Amino acid sequence: MSGFEIIKSGIFTLLQDQGRFGLTHLGVTNSGVMDEYAALMAQKMLHNDISSNILEIAFSNVELKATQNTIISVTGAKCEFFINTVPYSTWKTFSIKRGDIIKIGKITQGQRLYLCVKNGFDVEKEFGSNSTTVKENLGGINGHQLKSGDFLAFKRYDKPFNYKLKDQFIPRYDEDELVLRVVLGYQDDTFTKEEKDKFFNSSYTITADFNRMACRLSGEKITSSVDGIISEGISFGSIQIPKNGQPIILLKERQTIGGYPKIGSVLSIDCFKLAQRKVNTKVRFELIDIKLAQQKLKDFYSLFK
Repeated sequence: MSGFEIIKSGIFTLLQDQGRFGLTHLGVTNSGVMDEYAALMAQKMLHNDISSNILEIAFSNVELKATQNTIISVTGAKCEFFINTVPYSTWKTFSIKRGDIIKIGKITQGQRLYLCVKNGFDVEKEFGSNSTTVKENLGGINGHQLKSGDFLAFKRYDKPFNYKLKDQFIPRYDEDELVLRVVLGYQDDTFTKEEKDKFFNSSYTITADFNRMACRLSGEKITSSVDGIISEGISFGSIQIPKNGQPIILLKERQTIGGYPKIGSVLSIDCFKLAQRKVNTKVRFELIDIKLAQQKLKDFYSLFK
């Protein structure tokens, strides 16, 4: 068996794909890559199927050793990236030879980077997906994040391949304030006009309580006319307003049901941007019409056809 030996796994490196669908009625979360733009662009650069798996790396100090030839692409957060101690910029493809050492050092901008191998890793799927959900012990390798000593197999690839993404398509993750577009939900009538105006005219701060499940914000308190609702299914990007009035944005590993009122939903492509922001980043919300939101989604995914 040939592929990558995991010499150093980092704190939280996960095998992911686009997610696990059709099982939320059983309490199984969707999971999947947090930043679909970076992950899907990594697949596109290698001419992979967009459903292929990929490594999502959230912390530095990751080291892999190749035991056969392949091509990789690296996208997402700006980081110190080395092949055999030689530094390289990312958002491009690299020819990897047997014996090469790939190292991810300090992440300097953004939160997550993606390492993709030509044709994906040879890992058996669970419930139709390779996405790792640690709390449910599903996906990846035995349901856990990568550990030093793990092995990721892939098929050998020797053909020459070189691609670098143009600068105008490479996002920056250092804006002073991130704007998240919101489609109001059917529970918005539990919030008065004054409360909704406050919500859309306030600036919030990303707190330390930010992970693959959700992002909790701190700022102006928003009040609903109801204390709670009957628990129901929760979509990606839903904005719950709990009793303390501080918004919670539900993300890829959200619980499948919840009982807090929801003022609306963040446009999913903006959730991908949120996934790259650090604690203490400022956030504000902007209303978007549902038809325009749907068109934005169509435009986004058309990039990867």
